[in-house]
Amino acid sequence: MPGISEKVPVAAGAPTLALTFDACGGPGGAGYDAALITVLRAHDVPATLFLNRRWLRENPAVARELVSDPLFAIGNHGTAHRPLSVTGRAAYGIRGTRSAAEVVDEVWANHEFIRSLTGRAPSWFRTGTAWYDDVAVRITHALGSRIAGFAVNGDAGATASAAQVNRNLLAAQSGSIAIMHMNRPGRGTRPGVAAALPVLLARGTRFVHLT
Repeated sequence: MPGISEKVPVAAGAPTLALTFDACGGPGGAGYDAALITVLRAHDVPATLFLNRRWLRENPAVARELVSDPLFAIGNHGTAHRPLSVTGRAAYGIRGTRSAAEVVDEVWANHEFIRSLTGRAPSWFRTGTAWYDDVAVRITHALGSRIAGFAVNGDAGATASAAQVNRNLLAAQSGSIAIMHMNRPGRGTRPGVAAALPVLLARGTRFVHLT
């Protein structure tokens, strides 16, 4: 859909990949995969972390610590983790926002919550389920946020095995935004990323924030 970024600029002669990790919060989703963050730090690989308000309320100290690390950029993953719509359309069994006012609340309430908690306002937004209608896209842009989609579904909502995550990342085309999750420790995301990064780095892959 127009207005949603799935790719990042590619430097001449260097394969490029933007790793993004959602922290969704809610029942069963408020965990913190510290081991995943350790892997990224060990390889000096930057990533953009999209934080939902439910997750932030459970992990405020972690959020402030991550914001202070220049290896990570912080994005807005919404207030209640709802698909962004003006009609209530559902995605993956989750009811969407039902009006323009609810769209604004889903985007702006968490934008301001992140700013008040961390001292830094996010410039990128990704809604729960990464689904939008065209009106919601226009509203989000009017609020000053860029919308992050994805070209690579790295961990299938933290349900993919380590081998699947590894294959998905190694098959990514240059310039892709990859979506994964950092709120489900014990799933395949961390070991899959850990297996893929040395191979990608050996290929000369340049990892970038969303900017």
